[in-house]
Amino acid sequence: MGTSRNVERRTIFKAAGATAATLSLAATTGCGGDSGTSADGTVTIRYAWWGAEDRAQRINKTIALFEKKYPKIKVKTDFQPYTDFWKKFNTQASGGNPPDVFQNAIAFLRKYDAKNVLLDLDEQVKAGNLSMDGFRAGLEKFGEIDGKLLGVPVGSNSMALVIDKPVYTRAGVKPKQGWTWDDFDAAMKKIRDRTGRAGDSGMYGVMYLYDLYLRQNGKAFFTDEGLGFTEADLTDWWTKAKKGVQEGVFADAKKVAQVKPKSAVSAELAASEFTWDNFTVRYTAEGKSEYGLATIPTTDGKKTGQYLGSLMLSGSKRTQHPKEVAQFIDFMVHDPEVAKIMGYDRGVPATQAQFDAYKPTDEADKAIAAYETSLVSAGVLEPITPHPNGADICESAFLRIAEELALGTRSVDEAVKQFFTESKTALVG
Repeated sequence: MGTSRNVERRTIFKAAGATAATLSLAATTGCGGDSGTSADGTVTIRYAWWGAEDRAQRINKTIALFEKKYPKIKVKTDFQPYTDFWKKFNTQASGGNPPDVFQNAIAFLRKYDAKNVLLDLDEQVKAGNLSMDGFRAGLEKFGEIDGKLLGVPVGSNSMALVIDKPVYTRAGVKPKQGWTWDDFDAAMKKIRDRTGRAGDSGMYGVMYLYDLYLRQNGKAFFTDEGLGFTEADLTDWWTKAKKGVQEGVFADAKKVAQVKPKSAVSAELAASEFTWDNFTVRYTAEGKSEYGLATIPTTDGKKTGQYLGSLMLSGSKRTQHPKEVAQFIDFMVHDPEVAKIMGYDRGVPATQAQFDAYKPTDEADKAIAAYETSLVSAGVLEPITPHPNGADICESAFLRIAEELALGTRSVDEAVKQFFTESKTALVG
């Protein structure tokens, strides 16, 4: 939720980048330019997001539907790969010219609220231009920060263990709701011993998995104001991850790096890996096996620490058209036809109406829907951990330093000290 590069991975690892063809919309729609009102009362708003070309094609179709319903509102669009998006957004925000409405993530809410960039949408809810009714599993609260509504969820996902089902079957491993980390460790050894394959791709840099582990133990990766764990906690986590590689139960990070952008699971280096549930489509596209979703191991057999994460739509505080921004967001999160077009591109639809409208036909999407439904039924979902201002920098540092550790360029102690040094600087700033 995500976010750092974890959020970019929610584009399902499709190739990013824009072409003129994918940016084409109706004659009234284009890239860039200032929003405003024309002589005939037509309002133009700017909408920006990150993602791949396939996402752009889908979004363009939804915009065409929106403009048909609201002929006096036109939408100019812009999209970039994840890193380029935030570089451009930072420049625009610093210059006082951010897009009217844009894709956002939990790690950026406090950051841009502190910079006076984000529109509090609560007033538009009160005015009847935006409905926060009908959201699944408490997602309507996801974008609320300090009493302000700064983002509206468009989809949901949760952490899961993606498994190579035939390999797990050969090893005699059957993950079940409530299995423990001891069960998981035993399973990894069974897979290694019975199939000759590493059980997991490695746990060094899966920040959101570490967050769940901390939550299971009464802590969290983030608190409202900073980090919710100690150097000793992280030392234990990364030491265990390194030991797993040495014992052959986790994949060799250098081999994993060599097969990128393919995953370690689809490249048959590992039998499973922790990631977001909506990434199942990636493995199906890359690999030759059959893949499934297993639940997160627990500390006590009950508490997984899980929550539904989400990409969001946020508005700019500088927009001259808050009503139209709110109407646009409302349409995008509630209209059933939008769900049929977007599918699970940004996660499972956040509202029940859209969830019911899109009926997945492929096995990967069916598995994602079933997995999230099972989490709700099992009652394991909790509110998301708060993210302080600077969380995005902490995430990036965690991912980068964990990779350096995995590749052997840093020791565990060096990696832990470096992460805490960078995080303290980011969170103070």
